[in-house]
Amino acid sequence: MSARVELDQQALQQLVMKRFALAALTYGLALLLTWVSVAAGFYTAPVSVALGSSLLIVLSQLVFLALFWSGFNQRFRDPSLTQPQVLVALLWLTCLLFNLGSARGSLLVLYLLVLMFAVFLPPRIFIRYAVLAFLSFVGLTLLDFHLGRLAEPAAFLLEASVLLVTLVWMCLFVNYVYQLRQRMRQRRFALQVHQDTLRGMLRQLEDLASTDELTGLYNRRRFLRIAEGELARLRKGHQIGLALIDLDHFKRINDVHGHAAGDRVLQTFAAIARACLRDGDVLARYGGEEFVLLLPDTDAEQFGICCERLREAFANAQPVDPGIPVGQLSLSVGLTLLNAGDDLDASLQRADEALYRAKRGGRNRCEAAWTSDNA
Repeated sequence: MSARVELDQQALQQLVMKRFALAALTYGLALLLTWVSVAAGFYTAPVSVALGSSLLIVLSQLVFLALFWSGFNQRFRDPSLTQPQVLVALLWLTCLLFNLGSARGSLLVLYLLVLMFAVFLPPRIFIRYAVLAFLSFVGLTLLDFHLGRLAEPAAFLLEASVLLVTLVWMCLFVNYVYQLRQRMRQRRFALQVHQDTLRGMLRQLEDLASTDELTGLYNRRRFLRIAEGELARLRKGHQIGLALIDLDHFKRINDVHGHAAGDRVLQTFAAIARACLRDGDVLARYGGEEFVLLLPDTDAEQFGICCERLREAFANAQPVDPGIPVGQLSLSVGLTLLNAGDDLDASLQRADEALYRAKRGGRNRCEAAWTSDNA
C-alpha cells in the first residue's frame, strides 16, 4: 500500500512540475510583452521599474520552483499551490497594467490567461479570483481618475464591460466544468465499486472451481496447477514430498453404512489432516477416497514422520457415524520425493506404485518409493 501511495505522489509531482513549466512559459511571454511595451514607449514608468519588476517575477518563480523541486509543496493541502500562483500573477499583472496608462486595454487578455490556471478550482474560489481581477482593473482606472490620467472614460467603460462579460462567462464555464468533473468522479467511483464486486465474485467462482465441495480441500485440477508451480520453482539441492493417500475399505463403508456415512468419513479425514499439516502444505482430494499431499522443502525423514503422524491420527480418530466401530478407520500412503527437473506425472506414478505396495502389504501403512529404489 505504501508503495502505491508513493507512486501516486510521484505521478502527482510530475503533473505539478508540468503545470509549473507551463506557468513559467506564460510568465516568459508576458515579460516579453512588457519589454515590447517599454520599447514602443507605452510603459509610463522608468525602465528601472520595469527591470525591477521583471527581476521580482523571476525571483518569485524561482521560489515556486524550489518548493516543487524539494517536494515541500506536498505538505500543503493543494500541492500544486494554484491559489498562491494565481495571486502572484494577478498582483504582477495589476502593477504592469498600472504603468501602461491608456494602452492597458490591449493587455486585458492577460487577466483571462492568469485565470485559466484556476479553472479546476471549485467555482466559489474561482469567482473570488475573478472578482479580484475585475476590481483590480477598476481600481487602476479609479486611481488614474484620481491622478488626472484618465483621458478617455468611455474607453474605460467599454474595457470594463468587456472584461466583466468575459469573467462572467468564465465563471459559468468553470461551474460547468466542475459539475462535469463531479459527475465523472461519481461515475468513476461507481465503476470502481462494480469492479471490486466483480473481482470478489470472480474470486468466489475461482474458489468454487478449485475446491472440493464436500471436504473443502483443493480439487485435482487446482492441486496439479500448484504442484507444477512448486516444481518449477524448486532449486537444486531442495526436495518436495509427494504422497498419494487412500482410505482403506472405503467401498465397504459405503456399502454397509451408506454413502452419507462415507461422506462423513471423508470430512473427518480432511479435518484431521488440516490439524496435522503445516500452513504451507498442500492437501487435495484426488478423486473418490484418494487424496494427494504435497510438502514443500522437506526430506525423506521429515516427510515419512509427517505421513506416519497423519496415518496414526486417522486410525485413532473417533468416527462421526455411530455405526462405524472405533478402530475401523485406516489409510494407506505412497510416498515419493521430487527433485529439481523431475516430471510431475512420473512422480505421481512412483507415488501410486508405492501406494499399491502399501495396499498389498496389508493396508494401514506408509510405503516410500525410495525404499524400493534402494532395494
